[in-house]
Amino acid sequence: MNGDQFRGASRHVKGRAQTALGGITGDPARQVRGAVNQVAGGAQYAYGRARERAEDLAEDGRHLADAARDRADDLIADGRDFARHARKRGTTYGRQAVRYADDNRTSALLGLAAIAFAVGWLSRSRR
Repeated sequence: MNGDQFRGASRHVKGRAQTALGGITGDPARQVRGAVNQVAGGAQYAYGRARERAEDLAEDGRHLADAARDRADDLIADGRDFARHARKRGTTYGRQAVRYADDNRTSALLGLAAIAFAVGWLSRSRR
């Protein structure tokens, strides 16, 4: 309970007491002041509740933003690890391919020639 809720509730109770006292004593002015205090106290109490709820929602929003930022940091770290692993595997496989081509020059040359022929044959115009 915040200060507005407390002050609103106490003003509302004070207004009820004034209204009751005005009714007992027959003082219509006191009854009107009591009714005004009741309404004003209720409004102040409602404002205090709304403010408290808004503060709670803002706090929840901060928690959600922190959780989203933490999750994004985790995803970025995972992405960096994946890229590092892919680069390492690409380097390893590239070195293996170069080693194979150096060890088997004839096979590599025939393979490249076959690939070049296939690309040329597939890309020729069909007249």
